[in-house]
Amino acid sequence: MKPLIGISAGTFHDRAWCPPSYGHRQTYVDAVVRAGGAPMLLPPIEDEAALYALYQRVDGLLLAGGGDIAPEEYGDQRHEKLGVVDALRDQAELPMARWAYADGKPVLGICRGVQVLNVALGGTLYQDIPSQIPTPLHHNLSYEHEDWTYMAHPIAIDPQSKLADLLSTEQLTTNSLHHQSLRDIAPGLRAVAWAPDGVVEAVESVNDTFLLGIQCHPEALQGTADPRWRAVFAHFVERCREYHAGHYRMAAGT
Repeated sequence: MKPLIGISAGTFHDRAWCPPSYGHRQTYVDAVVRAGGAPMLLPPIEDEAALYALYQRVDGLLLAGGGDIAPEEYGDQRHEKLGVVDALRDQAELPMARWAYADGKPVLGICRGVQVLNVALGGTLYQDIPSQIPTPLHHNLSYEHEDWTYMAHPIAIDPQSKLADLLSTEQLTTNSLHHQSLRDIAPGLRAVAWAPDGVVEAVESVNDTFLLGIQCHPEALQGTADPRWRAVFAHFVERCREYHAGHYRMAAGT
């Protein structure tokens, strides 16, 4: 049985005269399929009841990359270097992350997704790394090279973390396509990976619940650039399969 993995979709405006489209990059879908999951895009719809109905049907949540989160969501004022905010995605993804946390449903957050997870659970963000962090690295280097597999900088991983166990390493080099990062880590999460400038590169749950947030884009690397990342997606999908089986048994009363 393939678990159903909900991938949060973005809003795209291709032409001024066309209605907006919902979707996301193929690499997210490819990574889920390769790992044995069945992907389903979750559009950022405003109707909360309809959104919750979609959420209930998936066995796990993949919070995908995208634009900036509104600072009002974590009690901050807008910085002059704040990028494009997708308020509709905020209104959809933050509740879904909280629902999943409450239900013990597996969550994998990537780039914007790790930031959504952190904010949803009570954490905060740096709105712009270059202007808010002393002596920062260049964290948008892969974007500027127009290459999602461009390896921008190393990260150090906590040897006691689930991430280190999955990747079988305590250090590797990653791509990097972001200008925001985690600031205060939310209760229920702990930082487990860092860039050389101290920017948090990954968080995971403080308990056995599968909550994993990664600042880089492993979905773009797991193909051929760095196949070690396949283990993260495989474990995520397996935890989603276990969640489905346990949820089904509870519903059946067995």
